[in-house]
Parts: sequence; C-alpha cells; structure tokens
Amino acid sequence: MSYLLALDQGTSSTRSIVFDSRGRIVGMSQREFAQHYPQPGWVEHDPMDIWRTQKETLLEAISRAGIQPNELAGIGITNQRETTVVWDRHTGAPVYNAIVWQDRRAEPTCAALRAQGLEPGILQKTGLRIDAYFSATKLKWILDHVPGARARAQAGDLLFGTIDSWLIWQLTAGRCHLTDVSNAARTLLMNVHTGHWDDDLLACLDIPRGMMPEILPSTADFGHVDPQWLGRAVPISGVAGDQQSALFGQACFRPGTAKNTYGTGCFMLMNIGEHFRISDNGLVTTRAAQPDTTPAFALEGSVFVGGAVVQWLRDGLQAFVHSSDIEALARSVPDSGGVMFVPAFTGLGAPWWDPDARGTITGLTRGTSMAHIARAALESIAYQSAALLQAMERDAQAAQAAPMQALRVDGGACVNDLLMQFQADLLGIPVLRPTMIETTALGAAFLAGLQSGIYASIEELESLWRIERQFDPVTPRDQAADHLAAWDRAVRQACTH
Repeated sequence: MSYLLALDQGTSSTRSIVFDSRGRIVGMSQREFAQHYPQPGWVEHDPMDIWRTQKETLLEAISRAGIQPNELAGIGITNQRETTVVWDRHTGAPVYNAIVWQDRRAEPTCAALRAQGLEPGILQKTGLRIDAYFSATKLKWILDHVPGARARAQAGDLLFGTIDSWLIWQLTAGRCHLTDVSNAARTLLMNVHTGHWDDDLLACLDIPRGMMPEILPSTADFGHVDPQWLGRAVPISGVAGDQQSALFGQACFRPGTAKNTYGTGCFMLMNIGEHFRISDNGLVTTRAAQPDTTPAFALEGSVFVGGAVVQWLRDGLQAFVHSSDIEALARSVPDSGGVMFVPAFTGLGAPWWDPDARGTITGLTRGTSMAHIARAALESIAYQSAALLQAMERDAQAAQAAPMQALRVDGGACVNDLLMQFQADLLGIPVLRPTMIETTALGAAFLAGLQSGIYASIEELESLWRIERQFDPVTPRDQAADHLAAWDRAVRQACTH
C-alpha cells in the first residue's frame, strides 16, 4: 500500500493522478467537461458531469498506473474552490447546477451587504472581502431562486457543499457530509479564528445551519470510498482547496514562502504562519491546508482571468489552434509594441476588487498584429501576478516580516518560458519552477500520505521538492518599474472606480 491517488477536480477539467511514495506520477487521466453560460456573467457546471468525469478518471488512472486498488494507501481530494452545489440528502440529486467561482450573479446581494456596512465585521471574522466570488451569496441565490429550495432546506432535506463535499458524498455513497478547513474558509461563512461555521454569518444570509458539512483539518478521516466504486473501501485521508493544496505541494511550510499557480485564473498565496492578520493592500487572509489541529494562515491574491485569456484568444478570436501555440506567436515579435491587455472579463479581483471592470486592449496602432496582442495577453498574466506580489510585500513590510526571496510557480501556464522570464523580470526576484508542476494534486497526495503513514513529517515532504528551472530577473529595475507604471495606467482605464 505505497501509492496515493489524488482527485484533482478543476474548473475546466477533472483529473486523477496516482503518485508513488516519492511524489512521482505513475498514472494519470483527465477529462474536460462542459461549461455553461446561461447569461452574461453567469458560469455553471452540471454537478453530475463533475462526478461522472471524476469517477471515470480515477478508474482510468489506477488502470494506467498498473496497480490494484488494494495498493492505494489513501485518496486525497483537491478542488476548484467557492463553486457551490446544493443537493437532496435523500436522493443525492442536485437542485440546480453548480454555480462556479467565476460567476457574478450574486453581486447585487454583495452590494446590499456592503451598503449595510457589514464588510469590516465580515472581514475580521472571515479574512475575506464581500464579493460574489465566495460561496455564501451563491448559496443564498439558489435558496432564493430555485422553487421550493428554501423550504426544503429549512426542513432539513437539502445539503450544501463546495466540490470537495460533493465528491466525498458521492464517493462514500452518501455516508459522509464533510469539508476541510481550507475549503470552508472560502465560503464567507466560517469564522477563521475558530474553524467553525459562524451563526451570525449564517443568520445574516438566512442559511440553515443543517445544510452545512462538518469541518475537519485537511489531514483527517474523511470516510472510505464505497466498495462499489473500487472493489474495496479505500480511505479518503486528505482534502484541500486547490490553491491551498498547491501551497502545500510546493512545500511552502514556512512563513514568507509563496507560490503562484497559473491556471484558468492565477492565485498567489504566501504562508504567514499561525497568526491571523488582515491585509491593508487588497488581499484576503485564508486558512491554509492544515495537517493537524494547529491553525495555518495564508495571504492570498486572486486573478480571475489568467490562462483563460489564452483560451479566449484561441476560441473567441481563433488566433491559433492550440493553447500551446501562443508562445511561438508571442515570440515572433520582440515586445508587445505598446499594446496593453487587461482581461477583466468578469471584473477584477485582488488587489482592485472592481466587479464592474471590463476587459480592454489599449495601445493599438496600424502596425499592431495578432502577435502583439498575443504577447500582451501573456504579459497580462504576469502583470496581474506582479500586482499581487507588490501588495504582499507592502503587507510584509507593515508586519515587519521578511520580504519574499523567491516565487515558486506551478499550473499549466508555468511551462511557458517566455511568461516565466517576464514574470521574474517584473518581480525582481527568482521564479522557481519545480520538477513536479502538478503541485495541486501533489499537495492532496501529501496530505493523504501524512494521514495514512506514508510520510512521517512535513520535513520529509520538504525533502521531496526539487527545482527544474530557475528564472532570474535580467531586466533593469527602472525599466521594470516603467512597465508596471504603464500597466497601472491601463488598469485604471478598465476600472469603474
């Protein structure tokens, strides 16, 4: 029993990866699933699609690894966060599609809460801003708009969960309604100081407490997979939201260590240790993946549109056939030719928090080509991430903490050397790409491995982390400052306030 299975349920695809005890991939399977956009600003998934693709990939990954289920020591789950599912506790049937983290329909509710002056108190309790990004107002929307949902919830017939809870429920055949502290911290309903659901926050949004899953540490007993799926009852022993899981998989166990994940969005997290502190620079404070009962916190900045800008160029403008083609196209010109691309398709996240901002492409001339726009699109990912790091540095300075020495990177777009070099040039610190870039799944496997006894300590996990390539900054700092100033001007044109 020396293998670990990580279920990595993402925004655009579902994956399952089998790791050996050294953190090496021995089998993997992936399935894309449908994205639904019923109205502008709305993003939904069919929860049954998520469960179907997860079930298919986990069986295929085990088969490709050439192992038997009885060789699995444990299963870890990592998932797209904030995405909200409500289902019937008796039948397991969803009452509505999953409302995805990118969805903005709950912004009117958020605006009303802000108008009541509730944001400072909520920030102190949750570490989060009032924003439609988080789960609570999505859940309220379902209860308010799905016929009969609120009455069924009050009668105790409906359950709420983020995607981890939904998968645990399905995998355990309805025996376990659980979540971990890192996912619960993203709902706007958990008090991050206590690690429990907050009665005042539930009452504020009129959410019945009986809908809520039990909160456990990220390494814990989350039940066993029902034998109907794998032929035996494999333990689910680690769970974390995707970004906290990536922080853990990057071995960022010490305060001041940080990672940036380049996926559909971009998510930068810095470990700040056991003590909660609020950002003064537009970031949120969240609970990190927690391998025991000791609280762990992280500062986080979220870019809503990261790699998704590449998908938009591919599908919306048909600029190229494959996403990987963008690097060659962008390299065909020496720079962006003064073009700035602010991909605020669903508003802007940290540190601006402007839900009404919309995407802009500025600096166009008759000489502008698709190559310039492609390069500006890639650079927009780095610019948005640089703004997050600048905010973290200001917070660290205010807290008299040590500045960040390097940034660890992962996610699909980190394989793009042009992007990583530009990122290092903007930041002025080394960018470290590990040999294992599937760090989100690896973090879930590490958490499961701690619970199942594969690993004895986080020090052992730290020894498994290796650098594949280091990108050192080469652009002079005054030139990088000019680039960032130009980006700030472009963002101000996209913002509404």
